[in-house]
Amino acid sequence: MRLANGLSTCSVRVLPPAIGLSMRIATFLLCALGFFVGNAQAATASMPDVEEAHVHHHHAAAPAFVRSTANYEVPSVALVRDDGKQVDFNQEVDDGRPVVLSFIYTSCTTVCPLTSHTLSQLQNLLGAARDSVHLVSISIDPEFDTPARLHNYAATFGAGPEWQHYTGTLAASKRAQTAFNVYRGNKMDHVPVSLIRTKPGAPWVRLEGFATPEQLLAELPVVSASN
Repeated sequence: MRLANGLSTCSVRVLPPAIGLSMRIATFLLCALGFFVGNAQAATASMPDVEEAHVHHHHAAAPAFVRSTANYEVPSVALVRDDGKQVDFNQEVDDGRPVVLSFIYTSCTTVCPLTSHTLSQLQNLLGAARDSVHLVSISIDPEFDTPARLHNYAATFGAGPEWQHYTGTLAASKRAQTAFNVYRGNKMDHVPVSLIRTKPGAPWVRLEGFATPEQLLAELPVVSASN
């Protein structure tokens, strides 16, 4: 007798009458077991390819960031710039220039270095127009990030005079974060967010995720048109 399904086959030799019925049944069962095991192994072997294709499709379809707009109100809160000067946050960002705002902390080893590196590249893309855009990075760990520490951090990423870093009291930092819906309670839980406003009074563009320097530049149409 022969069992076959296209993937595996099994042959059972016709046993002589001297062999008992129970022996022939046992032999048949062993053959059938081999048939089903062979099928199961073949099906299982094809699963990783299917799963890998599904995962690849999922990642390929996922966007690098989510874009939205909102009318955030900039709070009038005292911050300390990395040059040691105390300033009003609202007045700092309302100087007439487009603003690119981010929240970072200097001891971060994951999100913040990537965010700051992107802003550094944005500076290069802006070229001669770099002074016409205000880059603002606010610490979410102000108790550790002194003006001097922020100044050194800024220098690491080649920050020019148009890119300024700010610290302050814990309450001031929390208020600034809350105003832009980035406060997560714990600095370890913060997410990458870039906020762009083309002029005072205009809506803020929120890019949640890792936008490229080119994508940030595209949100600054006046600057882009001049390059």
